[in-house]
Amino acid sequence: MTGAEMVAVAAAGFAAGGINAVVGSGTLVSFPVLLAVGLPPVPATISNSLGLVGGNLTGAIGYRRELRGQGRLLLGLIPASVLGGLTGAFLLLHLPAAAFEAVVPVLIAVAVVLVAVHPLVKRRIARRHPEGAPELRIGPGRRTALFGTAYLTGTYGGYFAASQGVIQIGLFGLLLREPLQRLNALKNVLTLTVNGVAAGAYVVVATDQVVWSAAGLLAAGSLVGGYVSSRYGRRLPEPLLRTAIVVLGVVAIGVLLAG
Repeated sequence: MTGAEMVAVAAAGFAAGGINAVVGSGTLVSFPVLLAVGLPPVPATISNSLGLVGGNLTGAIGYRRELRGQGRLLLGLIPASVLGGLTGAFLLLHLPAAAFEAVVPVLIAVAVVLVAVHPLVKRRIARRHPEGAPELRIGPGRRTALFGTAYLTGTYGGYFAASQGVIQIGLFGLLLREPLQRLNALKNVLTLTVNGVAAGAYVVVATDQVVWSAAGLLAAGSLVGGYVSSRYGRRLPEPLLRTAIVVLGVVAIGVLLAG
């Protein structure tokens, strides 16, 4: 990579780490940049997952206040996220690269739509679960639904992480009576789990597909971005972030189809 490309990748890591902490679509920023500097889709996905773990960590730590009282729920969902992350990593590493290249534009298009309609989801969650409303008892049926949701979103995240967090907030918002910021904190821990497990799997069994320079630059940027955003991200104008994510997602689809 040239010096300018290295700066672009680090800046993409900073933006993706920050966006993941407050929205959950940072891959739609970092992935197009990795494609633009010449990485093929599968190594770009693997390096991206590895590089964004640091931002997931600082984002989760930054939302620790909103995690209070959710310990038992997390203990039940983290194993599902671990299994999902491993399943997604397995699919990425064992399905043909051509299949990944064919399906990723579709996944990005779906992710872009989810980001675009996220305000509607947030308003619906706020109406269903207003601040201060008591949580309903989580019975066996709802617990099973939560576990299944964590597993399926984890599988998606282990395969291709774009908008994993948006999907989680939307689905968990339908199953839990929690305000949005507490759902976001839950999402941060689960995406950290999924991405960490998937990244570990990639390092162990697909080291040759990791572009370490790109992963390192993303890691440095995302670590700082996740920390800054978890402290100040609530003040950022969401329409601006959302517009940027949608535009970059469309650019990524164009790059993949042109390639």
